[in-house]
This record gives sequence, structure tokens and C-alpha cells, in this order.
Amino acid sequence: MKASKVVLATDFSEHSDTALRLATSLARDTGAMLLITHVMPPPLHAADRGFTGYAEGEDEAARQKQLDEVRPTDSEVGFAHHLLHGQPAEEVVRFAEEENADMIVIGSHGRRGVTRLLLGSVAEHIVRHAACPVMTVKHSDRTPEED
Repeated sequence: MKASKVVLATDFSEHSDTALRLATSLARDTGAMLLITHVMPPPLHAADRGFTGYAEGEDEAARQKQLDEVRPTDSEVGFAHHLLHGQPAEEVVRFAEEENADMIVIGSHGRRGVTRLLLGSVAEHIVRHAACPVMTVKHSDRTPEED
């Protein structure tokens, strides 16, 4: 597969760290640029569909600094950071389409049942609506020896 752009959507969780390692490998192996994104959802008072969002007035500079610390695990991979605003799933899909991305990589928390019903699934929305392939990655606490 030859690719020019791979989007990594991060929420700064362990799941996103696992996705970063895979996205870095994909970008390196395909010669793609890694577009590392984070979406700041609307403030709490504007939240809908059960998403809790961030507190009003949260420091955007602090969030940008946290995003800037997310870097490919291979220093040879080109990358850029993008701090987006809006509903996370919708913004990731919009951004990937706007950038003509070849793939989206996202960590999945693997929520099920009532928790998933109440919180929704960002990964599921992205998979259903993205124009490009989407790879979801679940973090595992297992060590390689357990496999």
C-alpha cells in the first residue's frame, strides 16, 4: 500500500498510545505523513448526545502543548499536529476528508453495553462515516510473553 497521509486521532489515553505505535509503523512503511489530531469538544453547557465535553474556558494552550508532546515512535516519520474543535467523531471524519487521508488510525476503549449506549462510540462513528479505511486499535495490558 502506498499512502501519502495517515490521520491519528488521539485522546491522550493508553489506547491512543497503542494506536500511535501502529500509525507510526504504517506511515513509515508506506511513506506517508502522520497527521496527529486531537479534538476539543464543545464546553459542557453545549454538550449533546451524552458527550460531556470540556469545562468552559479550559486552557487551549495547555491542550495544544499536550498534543505537541505526541510524536511518532520513529524519528524518521514526518508528522504535523492539528488541534480541532467540535464533536470528536465528526471532526476527525471531516478533517480526514479535507486532507484526502488514506487511512485513519484511532484507539478504541472497547466500551460495551450501557456505557457504550450512554457515551456513544467515537470509533464506531468514524468507522461508519469515514470515506477512507479506518483502523481501530485496542490497548492490551498483556505482555508479549502472554501471547
